[in-house]
Amino acid sequence: MKKVHLFAYSLLTLMMFSTACDKTPVTPNEEELITTLKYTLTPSGGGTTIVLTYKDLDGDGAAAPVITQSGSLATNTTYTGALELLNESKSPTEEITPEIRNEKEDHQFFFQAASSLKASVSYLDKDANNKPLGLETSFITTTASEGDLTIILRHKPSKSASGVENGDITNAGGETDIEAKFTNVKIQ
Repeated sequence: MKKVHLFAYSLLTLMMFSTACDKTPVTPNEEELITTLKYTLTPSGGGTTIVLTYKDLDGDGAAAPVITQSGSLATNTTYTGALELLNESKSPTEEITPEIRNEKEDHQFFFQAASSLKASVSYLDKDANNKPLGLETSFITTTASEGDLTIILRHKPSKSASGVENGDITNAGGETDIEAKFTNVKIQ
């Protein structure tokens, strides 16, 4: 009888260890905290590079984000835009941009310029399915103006939905990773 109990106990122990060590859970595409968005605009024909920076170090906390524009954009100018995303709540600062680039099929930036801001934005980079990403853009100004520019990063948008490929967020779905609103962007 002792052999039967010993055998049953051994079998039960073996089963517990084999299932406990079976697999380590994996969390795919874990969302990162993005505290800082920098939009660097470099004029194609030379001139002053302008940097728009949105910094919200406490995320959804009580402190308001710090928003800066290094200068005014020039009229009738084509700029190459480059986005950089950071998590500055960590030390050292964590660069998030490479992760977005590696997961480009799962992300898309949307650029919403107020009608008073005489500028347009178009995508220069695409994912493997030839759908837009938005880390690299063309930003074209026309006449002197001032208005808001909002940049939104969506995670898992429906890139094939109506208008999304052209930058219309209306049917994009997905979840917002960051929404940075630059108020009173100046073109002079």
